[in-house]
Amino acid sequence: MDIRPTLSAPDDDPHLWLEEIEGERALAWVAAQNARTLSRLADSRYAADRDGLKAALDRPGKLPHVTRRAGWLYNYWQDAAHPRGLWRRTTESSFRTEAPEWEVLLDLDALAASEGEDWVWQGATTLPGTHDRALLRLSRGGGDAVVLREFDLAARAAVPGGFALPEAKSSAAWLDRDTLLLSTALGEGNATASGYPRRVRLWRRGTAPLEAPVLFETAPESMGLWGAVDREGGSERIVFLEKTGFYDTIVHLGDRTGPTARIPLPSDASFTWQAGWLAVKPRTPWTVAGTEYAPDTLLAFDFAAVLRGEFLPVVLFEPAPRRSLQGFFWCQGRLVLSVLDDLAPVYTLLTPGEWSAAEIPGLPRIGVVDLWPLDAEAEESDGTLLTLAQDPVTPPQLLLTSTAPAAPALLKSSSPSFDAAGLTVTRHEAVSVDGERIPYVQIGPREGSDPERGRAPVHLSAYGGFRVSRLPYYSATVGRLWLEKGGTAVIGQIRGGGEFGTAWHEAGRGAAKARSHDDFAAIAADLVARGVTVPGRIAAEGGSNGGLLIANMLTRYPERFGALFCTIPLIDMRRYTKLLAGASWIAEYGDPEKPEEWDFIRAFSAYHAAEPGRTYPPILLATTRRDDRVHPGHARKMAAKLQALGYDAGFYEPEAGGHGYGKDNGEVASFSALGAAFLRRAIGWEEN
Repeated sequence: MDIRPTLSAPDDDPHLWLEEIEGERALAWVAAQNARTLSRLADSRYAADRDGLKAALDRPGKLPHVTRRAGWLYNYWQDAAHPRGLWRRTTESSFRTEAPEWEVLLDLDALAASEGEDWVWQGATTLPGTHDRALLRLSRGGGDAVVLREFDLAARAAVPGGFALPEAKSSAAWLDRDTLLLSTALGEGNATASGYPRRVRLWRRGTAPLEAPVLFETAPESMGLWGAVDREGGSERIVFLEKTGFYDTIVHLGDRTGPTARIPLPSDASFTWQAGWLAVKPRTPWTVAGTEYAPDTLLAFDFAAVLRGEFLPVVLFEPAPRRSLQGFFWCQGRLVLSVLDDLAPVYTLLTPGEWSAAEIPGLPRIGVVDLWPLDAEAEESDGTLLTLAQDPVTPPQLLLTSTAPAAPALLKSSSPSFDAAGLTVTRHEAVSVDGERIPYVQIGPREGSDPERGRAPVHLSAYGGFRVSRLPYYSATVGRLWLEKGGTAVIGQIRGGGEFGTAWHEAGRGAAKARSHDDFAAIAADLVARGVTVPGRIAAEGGSNGGLLIANMLTRYPERFGALFCTIPLIDMRRYTKLLAGASWIAEYGDPEKPEEWDFIRAFSAYHAAEPGRTYPPILLATTRRDDRVHPGHARKMAAKLQALGYDAGFYEPEAGGHGYGKDNGEVASFSALGAAFLRRAIGWEEN
C-alpha cells in the first residue's frame, strides 16, 4: 500500500500547541491523559508487576560495573535504599570478595534532598594522574543537558569557588588542575541547530566560562563540536572533534592555542590511534594509492606518515555479508577488534608491526559479549580487559582478561532477576518483501511444553536505525513482565541496524528507511507462518527510532499486530528537524525541507499517514517531559490525532526520565509495568 500524505504547512497542524512542552494548555491535556491511562491500567496486577520489577532491578546481587582509576575501582550504584544512587569506590582486592567494602564518595539522594533538585547522575571525569578531583555531570530529571560541578574526592564535597557551569548540553575535559577544555551550548550563539556545542574554549580557574578564549568553532548547521585530550607518551595533544553530520566527523589536532593540523581522512571514517599507528574503517568506498577499499575494511597506517599526506595501508580486516566489524579500540599498544560473525561474538588482538592476530580464548560464542579496558585513562592501562557475557536466559557474568591474551577469569556473576526455568533460546529468519533474510531471536517455553502453542502471547521488539545492533541481552524487564509469566519474547535484527555492518545499515537508512519497517512486519508474519502465534496475540514495543518503527506498524501493517507500545518516539517526520536535537538526524532520515527527500520521508511519517476508516490495533504512546533529545510533542500529537479520529489510543507522560523510561529503578519499573499491562490486556492474555 502506498501511503503518501500530501505536504501541508506546519500551521495547518491542529495539534501544534502540544509542542509547547510546558504550555498551560498542553500540560492540562497531559494531566488528563495520564489520569485516564492510569485509571484504565493501574490495578492490583499492575502494582504487583511494578513492585516486583523494581525489586528485581534493585536486587543486591546484580553486577556492580567498575572502572579503575589510580588503583581504585569506581562504581555507580542504585538500589531500594538509594534510588538516585551512590558514587563509590573500593580496592581491587576487596572487589574480589563476596561483600566488598565500598567507600561512598557521593550520595546523590542526600544531595538532591539538601538542594531541592531532581538530580540524576550522568557521570564524572576525574583529574588524570592524581584522580583527587572530579567534574560531576548532574542532570535535572534525566535530560541530556547537565550541570557541571567540580568535586573534591577527599573532602566529599563540591570545591568552593571551583569550576561550575549551569545546565546546558556541555562536556569538559581536564587539561591540568586549573584548566579545562570546555564544549558547551550555553549562552547566545554557542549552540548548533541541533542544540549541541559549536565552540571549544580554554577555561581557566577563576574566570567566567563564556568569557574563556575560543580555540575553535564549527558552523551553526553542523551537528556539534567537542574537545578531548590525548596524553600518549607523556605529551599533551588537544583533539577537536567537529561533527558536520551524524556520520561525518572532521578531526583536528592542536594545542592550547587551537587546531594546528587536520587528520586527512574521509569524514565518514572511524579511526583511532596509539603507539604511532592509526587504524581506519571507512563507511563508504575509499581509494588509497590506486586501490579501492570496501566499506568496513579496517586499515592500518603509520600515523606520522598520514599527517604528512603519505598513505601506505595494511589491511587488518575485510567484511563479509554476515561478518562485520562492530568496533575496535587500543589497549596498551594492541588493537582489539570486536566482530560479529553471523551474530556470534569474536574478539581478536592485533600486534602492530607484524600485525599478528590472536583470538581472545575462552569467550562465549552465543549470546552477547562486551569487552573494554578496565582503566579509565588509556595512558594508565596495564592491558587489563573486562568482559561482560550474557544471553536472554543467563544472567550477566563479569570476566577478567588481558591483552596477553589469556583465558578469562570469572570476577562476579549476577543473581537472576527472573525465573528462566523451562525457557529456551532459538534463532530464526524471516523473509522480507524484497527477499532479504531477516534474523530474529525467540525466547520462550521449550518445544512441546508450551500450552499456548499456536496462540503464544508474543512480545516483539527491534530498533533498526543509526547502525545500532539490537542483540539478545538478558532483560529483567522482559523476563519479569513477559517470560516468567509464560509468554514468548522475540528480538529482531532488522535492517537499519549494524548487526551486519554498514551495508545492513544503509539498507534501512534514508530512502530505504521504510524497508526496516517491512522487515519487522515480516518477522511478525513469520511467527504466524511457523505456528507460534496469531496476529492478535503479537504485542510490539519500541522506543526512540524504535518508536518510529512501532508507529509505522500502526499505519502500514495494522493487521499483523494485536497491540502496540510506542515509547519516546519520533513520529512527525515533517517537523522533526525543528524539534530539539532533530536536525542532527538528517543523515539517518533525510531532510523534509527538500521536496525530493520529503517524497520518501512522508512514506514513513506515521503522523501524516494516520487516517480515518482503518482498522488499527490498540496503541499506547508514552514519552517523558524531560526528554530533551526527542521532543515529547511527537507522542503527544500522535495520540491526540488518533483519538480525534476515534481510535483506541492511550497516552502517558511522566515528568522526569529524559530519553528513557525513568530516572531511577522505581520510575523505570512503573513505566515498563504500565506498558506491559496495556499490551497483555489488549491482546487478551490473562497470565498467571
